[in-house]
Amino acid sequence: MKKLVILGVLFVGFSASAQQIADNAIGLRIGGNNGFGTEISYQRALWSNNRLELDLGWKDSDAYDAYKLTGLYQWIWNIDDGFHWYAGAGGGIGSWKSNRNLTNDGVYAFLAGDVGIAYSFEFPLQLSLDVRPEIGFDNGFNDDLNFDLALGVRYQF
Repeated sequence: MKKLVILGVLFVGFSASAQQIADNAIGLRIGGNNGFGTEISYQRALWSNNRLELDLGWKDSDAYDAYKLTGLYQWIWNIDDGFHWYAGAGGGIGSWKSNRNLTNDGVYAFLAGDVGIAYSFEFPLQLSLDVRPEIGFDNGFNDDLNFDLALGVRYQF
C-alpha cells in the first residue's frame, strides 16, 4: 500500500510539471527562407507535449510566384512557467512559376526540421523564435539546403 501511495504522489507530481500547451494556435511565422517571408501558421496540440504545425507560405514577385505547404510534428519540453523549447521534423510540397521565362516552372518536395523556443503569455498570445533547416528536391528552384530563422506570433485558443 505504501508503494502505491508513493507512486501516486510521484505520478501527480510529474503530471503537474508537464508542459500545458494550447489546443490550437494560429498566426504568422515571419522568416526569410528562399524569399518566402511570412507564412500563415497553425498549431494543433495532439497530446500534452506534442503538436502538429502547418505553415502556408507564398511569394508573388517580378521574378517568380511560389507557394509552399509545410507540415511538422513537434515535441515540446517545459523550461519554466510559460517558456518551452521544441524540436520537430516533417516536410512539405511547393510549386513555383517564373515570371521571366514562361517554360521555367515546377513542383518540388522538401524535408524539414525545426528547433525553437516559445513563450506563452497569461493572455492568449504565443511568441516563438525558431530555425528550420530544409532540404529541397528539385532541379531548379529548391535543390539545396536552406536555413530559415523566423519569429512566430500566434493567437492561442
